[in-house]
Amino acid sequence: QVQLVESGGGLVQAGGSLRLSCAASGRTFSTYAMGWFRQAPGKEREFVAAISKSGGNTYYADSVKGRFTISRDNAKNTVYLQMNSLKPEDTAVYYCAASLSNYNYRASQYGYWGQGTQVTVSS
Repeated sequence: QVQLVESGGGLVQAGGSLRLSCAASGRTFSTYAMGWFRQAPGKEREFVAAISKSGGNTYYADSVKGRFTISRDNAKNTVYLQMNSLKPEDTAVYYCAASLSNYNYRASQYGYWGQGTQVTVSS
């Protein structure tokens, strides 16, 4: 079992940057593929980015490709989401999630979730 705690959210102007972190408990972090998802008010939760267990492979939603970068440090049990060129439509609660399956975009494949961190982008 793994517990996830996100941090790094906040208020930023359009065009700005934020880096989200997700710290995982336990000694088996490298056995989990990790993903970031987000949920805006009144909308369903959507996939943002995923990274393989080793960190060698990544996958992004089209809406963030070229602006966001997911990475992980298995020695620190942490996954990151670097968000650049932020837009008002990126405003949402961002969740990190862990999966024992291969990295993918399906929320149903992720069995462990953090509590979320709010990102607000002002225009």
